[in-house]
Order: sequence, then C-alpha cells, then structure tokens
Amino acid sequence: MADATTTEPLLSPTIDTDGAPFWEYAARGELRIQACTACDELRFPPRPCCPHCQSFGAKWQRMSGRGRIWSYVRPHPPLLPAYAAHAPYNAIIVELADAPRIRLVGNLVAAPDAPLDSVAPERLRIGAKVQVAFTDVGGIAMPRWLLERP
Repeated sequence: MADATTTEPLLSPTIDTDGAPFWEYAARGELRIQACTACDELRFPPRPCCPHCQSFGAKWQRMSGRGRIWSYVRPHPPLLPAYAAHAPYNAIIVELADAPRIRLVGNLVAAPDAPLDSVAPERLRIGAKVQVAFTDVGGIAMPRWLLERP
C-alpha cells in the first residue's frame, strides 16, 4: 500500500465566480484585490456586493505584494496526511502594506518553490516584512511569502 503522504495532494482552493480573477492574476504573478467601483473600498475575500456601500460594481486593483506578518501558527500532527509530511511548517496571516485592512493567509518560505518547512521557526516574527511570490501547486499559482530581509 502506498504511503498517504505521497499520494494525497495538498488542499487546493475552491475557485468560484467571485474569486476567479484573483487566481487569474496570480497566474500572471500579480497580486490583485477586489475593489468597489463606487466607493473604492477594497474587499477580501471577493464577493459580488460591496459591504460598505452595497454597490455591485467591482474592479481588481494591483497591490505592491508587500506586507507584514500579522499572526502565525505552526501546525503539528495530527494533521491531514498530506500535511503531516511537512510538519512542523508555518501558516501566516499577512497584512498588506498598501491595504492594512486586507489580510491574506499563506506560508512563509525560503524561496517560491521551497518546501513549507523551509524557514526556521525562530525566523517567524510578528511584524516581519514580507513580499509575495507565486508558485505552481497542482496547476494553481499559489501566493507564498518571502522575508524581505532573508
């Protein structure tokens, strides 16, 4: 019987109509966030209606891709089998520099294609500056995060 960690892929996002443009821009190496065309407020996760003014108009605004670690965790087993092979790894919440109310979840890695456990735990620090990078995971360009000062 094959080891579950080698046969089960990591979870991938569910791409719906509202969020599809996020992933299309990610495939081009761009971090874009949905913005209201009526009041210019940014919103994430993407949705059809602006929570500020209730407009249905939306555009996708390009972000710098810079941010800071707002929070983090280091999951430990028991985990889903595909993740257990990577443990302990990190999962971080990034507050975007040009949109402080927008926070994205991802992993801090040493390089875009590096393993999830490629950054030593002692390097994780709330407030550390990070930069987005994209890597292909199962045909989807996943945002990951690199320290600005490695």
